[in-house]
Parts: sequence; C-alpha cells; structure tokens
Amino acid sequence: MALLDGKTVVITGGAQGIGFAIAEASVAEGARVVIGDLDLDNARDAAGKLGGDEVATAVRCDVVNAGDVDRMLRSAVDTFGSLDVVVNNAGITRDATMRKMTEEQFDQVIGVHLKGCWNGTRCAAAIMREQKSGSIVNISSLSGKVGMVGQTNYSAAKAGIVGLTKAAAKEMAHHGVRVNAVQPGLIRSAMTEAMPQKAWDQKMNEIPMQRAGEPGEVASVVLFYASELSSYMTGTVAEVTGGRFM
Repeated sequence: MALLDGKTVVITGGAQGIGFAIAEASVAEGARVVIGDLDLDNARDAAGKLGGDEVATAVRCDVVNAGDVDRMLRSAVDTFGSLDVVVNNAGITRDATMRKMTEEQFDQVIGVHLKGCWNGTRCAAAIMREQKSGSIVNISSLSGKVGMVGQTNYSAAKAGIVGLTKAAAKEMAHHGVRVNAVQPGLIRSAMTEAMPQKAWDQKMNEIPMQRAGEPGEVASVVLFYASELSSYMTGTVAEVTGGRFM
C-alpha cells in the first residue's frame, strides 16, 4: 500500500518549488492533493500537472487571512472527504540588513511565514481534532536555527515556526494530531541558482555533503512526517541540510 493511500493533503504555496515537489510526492504515494496558492492560475496549472480533478484541485489562498485558510481546508473536506495532512509551506523573502529593512518588509515576512503557519496549524487542528487524527507539517528553515545576515525578518519567522510547532504539538497530542517541522538548508531552485557565484561558493563550503539539496529531498522528509512511518513523532524538527551548521 502507498504511504498516503486515500489521504487528503493540503499544501500552501504548492504551485511551485518545494511545495510542488511535496504535491508530486504525495500524489505518487496515493494522496489526493489541494494546492493552496496566492496565484490561482499557477495553482490550477500545478493541479493539472498532477493529474487533474480526480487527484488534485486548486484553491486561491492568502495564508495571512484566516478566513481564506479555513475555506481552503473546508473545501478539501468537501471535495475529497477528509483532511489528513496539512503542509504549511507558503513563504516570501524580503531580504535587507536591519539598517535598510523597512517595517513593511518585516511585517510582510512575519505575516506570511509565522501568522500564515499559525493560521494553517490552528484551522487544521480544529478539523483534525474532531476526527481524532491528522498530521501537520510546518516548513521552517535553517535560517531559523542559525540566523542569516540580511534576514532578521525571515530568521525570526522561521525560528518562530519551530516554537509554534512544539507548542501546538503539546496541545494536540491527546487529540491524535501530530505537528512536526522541517528545516531545509540550501535547496536547488531558480531563486538559489540565480545568486552570485561568490555567495553560492561560500554556502557550498559550509555543506559537508558538498552539494545543494533537491526539492524532492525535502518532499521525502515531509512524506515521512505525513505518513504512519512517523506515528510516534510529534514536536520534532528535521534538518534537511546536507550537514550544514550541525
């Protein structure tokens, strides 16, 4: 039997990058998937690539808006009959040093990452506690462990996701709902490959495995947390970093 056979998985920011890799991996393991994304056209394209209406559907969702998040999760139940896994993956960057960062840039990143993750966790937990089962996976970042120059907003948000995950895991464990987090490091994407060669080389020197990760390698760890393979794990944080900053 596939790891997620018959399960319904909701992924925010699922139209591209790591989110889409998680969606692909979920479908390959038997899940029906809801792609939540701010860009509905991109979300629909992604759902089409996954196989269309039988296995995937698209919902426009601004994760900062709790009403949007709740409607997205309720639509998953209405469309596929259950809500089994929620992956809070949506994110943005507004990098700048503290001296140059605006209050708006700080608020935007905290809003999408931290409040968005809180909205997703809270709304999912309300549904999952009624069915006495479910897995919530929150995407943090290595930046939340060590802090990165030019990312006081992003590092603060990603560190906050770890604290949120652990607190929510304690609240939800007796309801049969597990909450875990994943911290990716340098993952190959259009964004990371566009960085200056000097910055890329510096990051490579920090990685014992001497390579960037692939989106599918993050997706595999999310699948582990989503499935019964991790049935006795909650409140944990998995680093997918190639050994960087151990």
